[in-house]
Amino acid sequence: MKAYKGYLIDLDGTMYSGTLPIPTAKPFIENLVAKDIPHLFLTNNATRTPEEVAAYLKEICDIDTTADHVYTSAIAAVDYVAKEHPAARTFIVGESALIKEAESKGLALTDQDADVVIQALDRTLTYDKLATANLAIRNGAVFIATNPDTSIPTEKGFLPGAGSLTAFLKTSTQKEPIVIGKPYAFIMDGALERLGLAKEDVVMVGDNYNTDILAGIHYDMDTILTLTGFTSREDLSYIDEKPTHIVNDLTEWVVL
Repeated sequence: MKAYKGYLIDLDGTMYSGTLPIPTAKPFIENLVAKDIPHLFLTNNATRTPEEVAAYLKEICDIDTTADHVYTSAIAAVDYVAKEHPAARTFIVGESALIKEAESKGLALTDQDADVVIQALDRTLTYDKLATANLAIRNGAVFIATNPDTSIPTEKGFLPGAGSLTAFLKTSTQKEPIVIGKPYAFIMDGALERLGLAKEDVVMVGDNYNTDILAGIHYDMDTILTLTGFTSREDLSYIDEKPTHIVNDLTEWVVL
């Protein structure tokens, strides 16, 4: 065990599984709160506001938290544009959570002559919206994808995720996007800035090696893989770069 000053924590597969709570998640969070250890829930999901994520954690897991403890790929994408392209005219392929975040940070939203395209999951997507994004990117707009997740788990099975829409735009424009979410560094930069800690003092906790754990590994940050979701112990036998710590569930991790 190691004492960390801060924790970045995945949601689906780590705190809950779809609409079902993972019972070991609540006591883990309660330990962090009791010891006043800074933490952020870090998610690639760009379709929920921080307030909605906090409410969902309360509803599904009975975990009391606030929007200040949530950092999404939508927030990270908007933070990136506000920092790197503050005067840009921005076109959004995404849902209301991403639009609200962009408006709250003062981005100039447009559907014509965009300088930046931010693309996320959009479940009301139309061909016209894709065409607008396609033309803007072809005309030189910066192409930003909130996350690379090609599919999302639902009660019906796996459905197309934000990464599937990214693949469409990559094919139609022949342009590579800047990808913000896990396992890429941009979301980690923003999360660490929120925590106000150095990366050597923070650990990334998650169930998915390909997103959560690789995000930490690529960022030179320690990781805790919990075997309550996507990645199994058998999967790890084929992987050279192992997580720093592996637990069957989060009750096995002692918060120091």
